[in-house]
Amino acid sequence: MRKLLTPVKISLLLWVLSIAPLKGQVTDKKPADSAHIAPIDIFDVGVKVLGIKNYHRGGGDTSAKSQRPYFALLPGIGYAQQLGFSFDITSNVSFYTDKSPNANISKITIEPIYTFKHQFFVSVISDVWTEKNEFNLQGDWRFYSYPTQLYGLGGHTSITNSAGINYSHIRFYQFVLKQLAPDLLVGPGYEFDHYWDVKTTDNTATGVALDYKKYANGNLPAISYSSGPALNLLYDTRRNGNNPHPGEYLNIVYRNNLSAFGSTSNWQSLIVDARKYISLTDRSANILAFWSYDWLTLSGKPPYLDLPSTGWDTYANLGRGYIQGRLRGSNLLYLESEYRFFLTRNGLLGGVVFANIQTVSNWPGNNFDAFYPATGAGIRLKANKFSDLNICLDYGVGIAGANGFFFNIGEVF
Repeated sequence: MRKLLTPVKISLLLWVLSIAPLKGQVTDKKPADSAHIAPIDIFDVGVKVLGIKNYHRGGGDTSAKSQRPYFALLPGIGYAQQLGFSFDITSNVSFYTDKSPNANISKITIEPIYTFKHQFFVSVISDVWTEKNEFNLQGDWRFYSYPTQLYGLGGHTSITNSAGINYSHIRFYQFVLKQLAPDLLVGPGYEFDHYWDVKTTDNTATGVALDYKKYANGNLPAISYSSGPALNLLYDTRRNGNNPHPGEYLNIVYRNNLSAFGSTSNWQSLIVDARKYISLTDRSANILAFWSYDWLTLSGKPPYLDLPSTGWDTYANLGRGYIQGRLRGSNLLYLESEYRFFLTRNGLLGGVVFANIQTVSNWPGNNFDAFYPATGAGIRLKANKFSDLNICLDYGVGIAGANGFFFNIGEVF
């Protein structure tokens, strides 16, 4: 999960805690598999640096699967334009519920962050598969105490023209999906967002950012609720969501917020998340990946903070190159491509190059006429060879001076 709000991450790689399985992880091709070179991760490097001898992690076959969990814990400090300096601890546990070749890996990521600007937030993101992939349980639980900036609605806004905002936020999303056919699942869920203590501070150089007042017919309400049932359709041929190898992914989520469920207003939205992973040659484990993310308001008027916005997808990865919340509108369209390659044959180090483009609909109209491209590159460090989990550090550059470092546990998409 990318650190929320695009932090420049200076990781203190103090340690990676691994519970090693009797057998390792994925049937997907890795560079070390084809070259018969033992894969290594930063835990192995730590053991060697510390001079620990005769230490065994319970087996070294990373091409098989085990039902024992794989842990990664990463404390660190960082810096971001909107956060200042921050301290956080990211923990990830990955596991399989059966050993069959088509079993999907389950993962749970827990991340508390505290910043020197008195911001605190914690997230628990879960993607759990039961035996034989019969059920998929998806959860997104968050709490924020969070001062930040608003940049206005639509594509014609400026990073220098903003309004301050401070609020508290609880999110609870939970889905239960049932398998209809191999790799195809559908199921109901419930989505709830509650904002309170919402306070805004206008910049004296008023402008586009103040369109939030027009949108809300006055100041943003101090309290808002978005609550209602949702329906989730998933097609996923990937076996490892930490680090996808060749495969396909399509996730369609329909959300229906209703006053009968406590929602401040009735409104409906649709998210279409599509991804494709391609191996260019049979001899290479390098991956060319594509990601399309369309976030649409179908009807009604969502609370301002629930509108589609840069970096507010589940893992906060949308729009590398731009600050979170940079673009906001009733509808958002996004496209990204990334090439992933290995720098060492043992899989310890890798790299990526990427490019993306995003646009939001203007307000009060609904047309798209401003596009925000970005490009960048990054490095990958293997955190756990059994779960194929990478530590990711990217640098992205957008337009109008937008740029920044982006830190992630697991691939961006």
